[in-house]
Amino acid sequence: MRNERELMINFSATEAFEEISYELKIKLREAIKETLEYENFPYSAEVSITLCSDEHIRALNREYRNIDRKTDVLSFPMYEGGAFPPDECLMGAPLGDIVISVPVAKAQAEELGHSFIREAAFLAIHSTLHLLGYDHEISPEEEERQCEAQREIIEKISFEVKN
Repeated sequence: MRNERELMINFSATEAFEEISYELKIKLREAIKETLEYENFPYSAEVSITLCSDEHIRALNREYRNIDRKTDVLSFPMYEGGAFPPDECLMGAPLGDIVISVPVAKAQAEELGHSFIREAAFLAIHSTLHLLGYDHEISPEEEERQCEAQREIIEKISFEVKN
C-alpha cells in the first residue's frame, strides 16, 4: 500500500531556464515521492529544489564543501544522518534543499543518451536519499546501498524515449 503523505516542493531557479516546465516539475515530484515510498518515510515532507547555473553550483560547492569545481547536484539536509525527531515532524518534515546544475545535468543526459528530464529526476532521487541520511562517501558498502536504491527507484518512473 502506498504512503498517502503529502509532499510539498518549492521550485526556484537562479536563471530563467526554459526547462522548468510542467513536465519537469511533475517528474521531479514523482522521483521524490518514489524515493520517500522506497524508504517508507512516515511523514509528510517538504523539499526545495533550485535549478541553477554551473557558476552558482560551483560557488556553493566551494563554500559548503571546500571543493572549487562545478558538480551535478548538491544536497543540504535539514537533519543530519536522517534523524527526523518525531515531535518536530508530525506536521511535516522539512527534508532540506536540492540544487541541480542545469548545464551539468544536460551534458550528463547527452553523454548517457537519455533526456534532461530523466537525468534531473535521477539527480533528485540521489539528492533525496542524501536528505534522508544516505552518504555514499562513508564507505564502499554505503555507496553500493545508495546506488542500488537509485537503480530501483528510477526504474519505477516512466520516461518518454529520446529519439
